[in-house]
Amino acid sequence: MCGIAGAENQETVENLMEGLEHRGGSSRVEEKAKFSFGHFLHSVVGRVEQPLEGDGVLIANCEIYNWKELSEKYGIEAENDAELLLKLLDRKGIDCLDELDGIYGFAYRKDGEIILARDILGVNPIWYSEDPFIFSSERKTIEDQGNECRELHPRQILRYDISDGSVSLENRDFFQIDGSEQKEEDESVEEIKEIFLEAVEKRVPEEREVALLFSGGVDSTLVAAVLQKLGVDFTAYSSAIQHGNVNEPRDKQWAERIAEEMGIELEMYESDLEEVERVLPYIADYISSTSVVKNGVAMPFHLALNGDEKVVMSGLGSEQLYAGYHRHQGYLNKECLSGLRSLFERDLYRDNVVSFRNGYEIRLPFLDHRLIENALTISGDLKQKDGYKKYILRKAAEELGVPEEVAWRKKTAAQYGTNFDKAISRLSKNKGFGHKQEYLNSMREEPNNRLVALTSGGKDSNAALYRMRRRNNEISCLLTLRSENRDSYMFDSNKEKSVIEEQSEKLGIPIIVQETEGEKEKELEDLKQGLETAVEKYNVEGVVAGALASTYQRDRVEKVAEELGLKVFAPLWQEDQENYMRWLIREGFEIEITEVAARGLEKRWEGTVLDQENVEQLIDLSEEYGFHAAGEGGEYETQVVGFPGSLLNQ
Repeated sequence: MCGIAGAENQETVENLMEGLEHRGGSSRVEEKAKFSFGHFLHSVVGRVEQPLEGDGVLIANCEIYNWKELSEKYGIEAENDAELLLKLLDRKGIDCLDELDGIYGFAYRKDGEIILARDILGVNPIWYSEDPFIFSSERKTIEDQGNECRELHPRQILRYDISDGSVSLENRDFFQIDGSEQKEEDESVEEIKEIFLEAVEKRVPEEREVALLFSGGVDSTLVAAVLQKLGVDFTAYSSAIQHGNVNEPRDKQWAERIAEEMGIELEMYESDLEEVERVLPYIADYISSTSVVKNGVAMPFHLALNGDEKVVMSGLGSEQLYAGYHRHQGYLNKECLSGLRSLFERDLYRDNVVSFRNGYEIRLPFLDHRLIENALTISGDLKQKDGYKKYILRKAAEELGVPEEVAWRKKTAAQYGTNFDKAISRLSKNKGFGHKQEYLNSMREEPNNRLVALTSGGKDSNAALYRMRRRNNEISCLLTLRSENRDSYMFDSNKEKSVIEEQSEKLGIPIIVQETEGEKEKELEDLKQGLETAVEKYNVEGVVAGALASTYQRDRVEKVAEELGLKVFAPLWQEDQENYMRWLIREGFEIEITEVAARGLEKRWEGTVLDQENVEQLIDLSEEYGFHAAGEGGEYETQVVGFPGSLLNQ
């Protein structure tokens, strides 16, 4: 994998390339009067300098695992995967992408047009700005030029007309759930074993030397066990921190213990608070985010890698395939599919950038397309069983050589298992910040994302907005849909328009009001129109939804947003509803119940403004009568009449 960049003038390309020098050992800039390409080469398969020229011109950041098979199939002579990709694009156009097994991000110029595309999961990044049109593998390089940019959505292909400067986008299909066949447990275990062995093997470079990010958990240990079966020379890398009276990091204990038991060569790096304080601002700058989770995971990743290998294996992706998170509840395969859709925003950009900052190309066997397709055929009953998340994967892991105690070990997120989250908390207190998010926010002036917040004027949409703003995101505008159908499944039609407009004025955020008849499914076209307006007027990158537990609402928002290339954020998803209601009051929301529709809630509740005391009464009633404490089932409706001071003062 490599780094790519492009712009109308050569000087801009050279400036972009200065910010990408960590992505390769050599670089080239192609000088063209109308549009120039730049490329940094990190060679793993055949050293072929880019840009490549045929009928068209290509710069690519790619790892195509079936390139030799495709070369033979089409009778194409190619020295490596990038050259094969160029010749396929020359011959078949973008239709060839459906045949590629691998990851890629590329720019292809032919006949006065530039095409940008990336693999549909989004492992390899591309960011771009429309005015002027420039693109790069990393967001930071474009921001450093003073341009506002956005990430090319993995399920979109961008076409840029060089002559008139117009940009158009085409949508691509994603994976689908296949529940047509009910499989037995043993059959699913055997399929996972076979496919995962192949997924790891195809990602091993020709010199058969790799690094492995290792925590002693089931995912990284499974990759280690398979590498051993394949006879691959690898070194496992891990890092952790212990400071003050904090307990020894759990991941350090497990990694050292399991490495010794399995005969794995392990490099364990132990950090300290001074190093974390020094490195953290650079991490936030590299990954262009002040997210507590992203930085907490990036830190141990960054510090662990200190070898000479070119490729690093990671166990990322298993949680999304096999329902490993707490938020994976209910319709598990829908949850898994939703997680896969958002993986590029949550994890993949962070890990791609950090790996290259340390001289590595990252490879992710759990994100093998065949493995994903198989996982989406496995019933939820086999993904969560006997109190275990990822049950079916654990069974397969044990049979592939993972020690029993590891195969059934409960998951600990990297930032917690390594103690780096505690280190960030300690530093934030030492610096006088009230919360670690405030500490991280101080390290970056630019917002993490520019967002449109869907709002009904009720508690959930405003709480979601509040959380995303606290996480250093810019809420560029609000969007409300006024439905003529009081029984709409998607939109609240019970509030007066003036309520929403008053909230907009209080928050100091402009609002878009989109009318809809509220007809089922057709109302999604109205939502799309409202989001299109938000993109055109405010250049938003994503949408905030206040969904708590309704897959009906969240899935439809995801569908429409993806068609427009927007990221989706649902920061309340699967919250414990009782704790959530208490949190709202603690944070300073003033919430009025406007309508009740559940047994146990008398009319006297209408007009009540919730406080600490009556929230507890509401929770008690929900337990007694069996309704959702947060009204997620439509048991009551709310409107926000007062906001936390911090939200009004931003």
